[in-house]
This record gives sequence, structure tokens and C-alpha cells, in this order.
Amino acid sequence: MQNILFIIAGLVLLIFGGSWLLKAAVALSLRLNIPKIVIGMTVVSFATSAPELIVSIKAALDGFPDLAVGNVVGSNIANLGLVLGVTIVLGAMDVKKSFYTTDWPVMMIASLLFFGFIYFDHEIQRYEGIIMVVFLFAFLIYLLRFQKQAVEDEKPEDDILLPNYKTALFLILGGVALWGGSELLIMGAVGLAEFYKVSERVIAVTVISIGTSIPELAASIIAIIKKEKAISLGNLIGSNIFNLLAVLGITSIITPIKVKDLGLLDNDIFWMLGISFLILPMVFFPKRMHLGKWEGIVLLLTYLTFVYFTL
Repeated sequence: MQNILFIIAGLVLLIFGGSWLLKAAVALSLRLNIPKIVIGMTVVSFATSAPELIVSIKAALDGFPDLAVGNVVGSNIANLGLVLGVTIVLGAMDVKKSFYTTDWPVMMIASLLFFGFIYFDHEIQRYEGIIMVVFLFAFLIYLLRFQKQAVEDEKPEDDILLPNYKTALFLILGGVALWGGSELLIMGAVGLAEFYKVSERVIAVTVISIGTSIPELAASIIAIIKKEKAISLGNLIGSNIFNLLAVLGITSIITPIKVKDLGLLDNDIFWMLGISFLILPMVFFPKRMHLGKWEGIVLLLTYLTFVYFTL
């Protein structure tokens, strides 16, 4: 029971910490007069990936690499299977051209790059992490120069110019909450894995990954209830790209990540690649550039199947 409370408390702190950090980061960018398009693609993206980043770095440094990798792989599967699935079951989504010209190809390249780096030697080396981060910045520069219209601000309501003292307060609160949340989450996850005699990787790709995908899921459901535009497919794919390239890239630069539980490589990574690829035909069939209820049901069933076979 104590471990579950640690996980819940950790997730709550991570969610609030990410939100506070996002407010501070956007306010700081506005104060420095950085163009909104740059904020959307860099500051907002990094801030919304902060919970995954902090958890993965902390897990890797504490000697739990399976938690670090499982968190990202599970999060990517949950973003497309669970979050996108629920979103389009509740309300259909039209897909933009940038999906097949930019978003999906880059996500697949990032996924295959990660696969190539980790599958054969079971480790992401420091130089491989540097390659991932360089690829991420190359992608951001490409978006800035050629694809500005393809980028959406995930949370325009956070674009508020705050007083300096509030910006500093949110920055400090966000940082402390992320640090405290990651400590509690990892403590609870490791404890839960030991209690139920399952691996850290199983906890990471199910419990933790669902937890770190809660903000996106909540945003989607609230948007649908308010009859506003739901979170876009581009934003979810962007989140997956950042999870792979920024979270695992930065973590492996700080400390190389060596996978212990081969279930991550024999099972989970193929589910991630499979569900990522599945999105492409869904966007074109049966109705072109449109995702509706039936596609959502397929994604949810795929996600539930993944969880069933993992547990």
C-alpha cells in the first residue's frame, strides 16, 4: 500500500511540477521576447517532457536503467494507444498534411535510431546520446525554417506574461516538485516491483508510463468536454519524438544506459515500433486524413493487448 501511495504522490508532484515549470518557462521566454513559434517548439516541448526526463535521469543514476528506458518506451506506446485512442473514440480528429511530410517520418527515424543504438549491444552509449540530441536540434531547426505552420502550441492558455517574482516562484516550485516526484515515483516503483516479484521494466512500461501520459489524456478529455479542439496528433507525435531524442539522449549523455531486462528489447520495443507504424495506414484508410471512433477502438484494443501480454 505504501509503495502505491509513493507512486501516486510522485505522479501528482510530477504533473504539477511539469505544469509550473511550463508556466515559468513560457513567461520567461515572453519576457525575453522570444518569438511564440520558437517557444512552442522548444520551451513548451522540453517543459512538457520534463517529468519523463527527470524520472529517466534519476532512475539511470540510481542504477535502475530498465525504469529509465521502460518509462520512455511505455510512454510512447501509451501516447498513441491510450491517449490518442481515447481522444478519437470521444471525438473524431482531422489530420494535417504535416503528419506524413514531417511528423510521422521523423518519429519513425527517431524510433529506428533508438532501436539501432540499443538492440544489438543492449546499451545507449554517451556518443549515441549526443547523436540523438544533435538529430533533435536539426529537426527543430528544420521546423523553424521550413515547417512553422506545422507546429501548434500545446497549451496556449499558458502564454501569460507573469511578474518576475511569480516566474521565479513557479520555476523553483516546478523544479522541487519534479525532483521530489521523481524520488517518490522511483522509490514506489522499485518497492512495488520487489513486492509483486515482477521486474522494474514491467512497472515502468505500465504504471509509470500511464502516469506520465495522464497530462496529455486529461488535456484531451477536457478539450472534448468543452467542445474545443482536442490535442492534435502532431502534438502526441512531437511528444514521442522528444521522449526518444531528448529524454533518452540527455539521460545517456549524463550516464550511459545499459538495459538489464531483455523483455524491453524482445517485446516492448517492437510494440512501440508496431503501434507507431500502425498510425500511418489508419490516417489514410478507410477515410483519408481522418481518425474516428473505429480507429480509436483499434488503438485501445492494441494498447490493452500490450498491457495484458506484458503483465
